[in-house]
Amino acid sequence: MKGLILAAGRGTRLRPLTHTRPKPVIRVAGRPIIHYAVENLLQAGVREIGVVVSPETEKDLRLALEGFPVRFVLQEEPQGLAHAVAVARDFLGESPFVLYLGDNLFQKGVAPYLEAFREGVSAVLALVRVQDPRQFGVAVMEKDRIVRLVEKPKEPPSDLAVAGVYVFSPEVWKVIPGLKPSARGEYEITDAIQALLDRKKRVVGVEVQGWWKDTGRPEDLLDANRLLLEELAPRVEGEVVESALTGRVVVEKGARVVRSTVIGPAFIGEGAVVEGAYVGPFTSLGPGVRVAGSEVEYAILEDHAVLENVPVRLQESILGVGARVMSRNGLPRAHRLILGDLSQVELA
Repeated sequence: MKGLILAAGRGTRLRPLTHTRPKPVIRVAGRPIIHYAVENLLQAGVREIGVVVSPETEKDLRLALEGFPVRFVLQEEPQGLAHAVAVARDFLGESPFVLYLGDNLFQKGVAPYLEAFREGVSAVLALVRVQDPRQFGVAVMEKDRIVRLVEKPKEPPSDLAVAGVYVFSPEVWKVIPGLKPSARGEYEITDAIQALLDRKKRVVGVEVQGWWKDTGRPEDLLDANRLLLEELAPRVEGEVVESALTGRVVVEKGARVVRSTVIGPAFIGEGAVVEGAYVGPFTSLGPGVRVAGSEVEYAILEDHAVLENVPVRLQESILGVGARVMSRNGLPRAHRLILGDLSQVELA
């Protein structure tokens, strides 16, 4: 069994965070999203893992996955999930494989889907019940068997959405070459699965146990960060001076917490500095972050972001790499903003 993680997408729904780097390298609970995908595959016994990247995402993903046992597969143009599988043909060979969307998070990992893959099964799909299935591929089931798939239906035939993990037998190579582009000009993996169904092949659906997150929007990132921090094991390796740490808090090596209050679950990354500040629950500070004279909770501050002398508490917020939020002292009392495309600011 091989693994294939898809990480070539542009992450348009997360702009401006993804203007300069791919979504799978954004940190949640202190780690790039794609780390969780690789570790889930390794924990399930998958040892040969490929990562599909684009020319725009390759550099960042190679840096994020340095030291991980993965191979990189280049997809020159984004032409859909089935196309991404096709460009990995040489890597996958005739092995069955797990297809994993690199921006998805699964609390219980991928082992249940591998366990459902057995002789006579052509594909296994992870399924999750959602309130509004219109934004997903939707499965119609008979017992454990999928009998029909509909991509983003206006009138969903069920509430079972296809989540971001699939297991395929080599039979998928019999249908992928014959696929035609969809209305949006992409080669859809749901069309490949439907082609297997049309050939009377057995496709099994397994409902997700525990939580699942597709980190497609800022609110999804914050919620994923919350869910992962709830499972945090406390650890203090950095310096804590005249400060109070309450609950599950991680202070990584090289980080400093000085005259501050930190209420967990919270993650303070390597080299971060928290000084004269309050860091509240469900907050992750990336490497090199500085929080001084300010309050922050339910937030993600990415590498080298700065929050300094801000007179109001920052919450439900994401600061990208190197972003700076600071208060101007004295007169005139005015706000000075330099914002990229699709930025959002709320002023109290």
